[in-house]
Amino acid sequence: MLKITVPSPGESITEVTIDAWLKTDGQYVERDEPLADIQSDKAMLTVYAEDAGILQIKAKAGDTVAVGAVIAEIDTDAKAPATTAQPKQEGVASSATPVAATATASPAVATHTYATGVPSPAAERVLHEKGLKPEDVTGTGRDGRITKADALQATAPAIQPGNGASPQAQATIPAAPTGSRTERAEKMSQLRKTLAKRLVAAKNDTAMLTTFNEVDMSAILDLRKQYKDRFKEVHGIGLGFMGLFGKACAQALMEFPQVNAYLDGDSLLFHDYVDIGIAVSTERGLVVPVVRGVEQLSVAEIEQSIGDIAKKARENRITIADMQGGTFTITNGGVFGSLLSTPILNPPQSAILGMHKIEERPMALNGQVVIRPMMYLALSYDHRVIDGKESVSFLVRVKEYLEDPIRLMLGV
Repeated sequence: MLKITVPSPGESITEVTIDAWLKTDGQYVERDEPLADIQSDKAMLTVYAEDAGILQIKAKAGDTVAVGAVIAEIDTDAKAPATTAQPKQEGVASSATPVAATATASPAVATHTYATGVPSPAAERVLHEKGLKPEDVTGTGRDGRITKADALQATAPAIQPGNGASPQAQATIPAAPTGSRTERAEKMSQLRKTLAKRLVAAKNDTAMLTTFNEVDMSAILDLRKQYKDRFKEVHGIGLGFMGLFGKACAQALMEFPQVNAYLDGDSLLFHDYVDIGIAVSTERGLVVPVVRGVEQLSVAEIEQSIGDIAKKARENRITIADMQGGTFTITNGGVFGSLLSTPILNPPQSAILGMHKIEERPMALNGQVVIRPMMYLALSYDHRVIDGKESVSFLVRVKEYLEDPIRLMLGV
């Protein structure tokens, strides 16, 4: 007995579904005849007979079977069935030789059955893709059934002018795409490789969730408009958003220390200081230099520190020491136009705040609809370390500080 097993459709695929049997149980099959169509989540394949003999089917159509499983056997010792002899006609001499009879016999006329001209499921898909109808194809399968091989070999009938063919039938084959279709390979930098590994580890090794809120930026915009020139004269640096956001997060982290902690083996490591990583986009990729002791810095000192490390990063002067030891991270997708996103954790930290672009939206205020410059905030956190209550409360406190920035400037 020759065993017919399920071939592997591709790497990582472990099981397939038998779409349809093209031969029946007990039928004699020739070598290389199509036996069955099998379907995986990536492709449709046809199983062929590896030798001639009587087919014995072991798995039914619709069954899901493992790759390598036996779905049929072929009795290779069985003899091919004898062909039906033609009845002898009256008036024909019995001494006629077999060769002569063969030469004069007319070909057998196929008997039409319920299966004649009916495509298998796989053949039907191929015909649909080609824009063909079953009546355009002659089936060579059992009882005239149209097999997948028949469908693959079929071509669309020629369309003659004036024969009534619809315009849709003439457009079944899409035109070849134009323009450049070249591809190029570019080796990943070591920074990109390391970043890729860390991002995958952050997704796989943490129980990451994201909570959202929105902040009315009216007060901050008014503050910057009123004092930005004076602020720059006094401190030598512009009054941006990052200084205020850094200060708001530092004060909120001191109130909710769980958000400023991370897992250290079987223990939680809490910090009584705040070192904030600021995500900076450079030509080499994303880097996260750290501003240290933010809880002790003023808004002006935070702005100055962020300006210094951002300049070092963009001039490729950033060092490993500059990026180590952060306890919390802020990333600003708003500078690229992001309205809302879910930032990914920067291990071993347990939380990261995502800023987004400011957009004017209608808001309900004291029973009236008013237009306000709003920003969505997103806090992604490791649920193993931070409970939902702490994460939401922390983000609400950041919102409260940002909507009343005088508290940040006065430290109250």
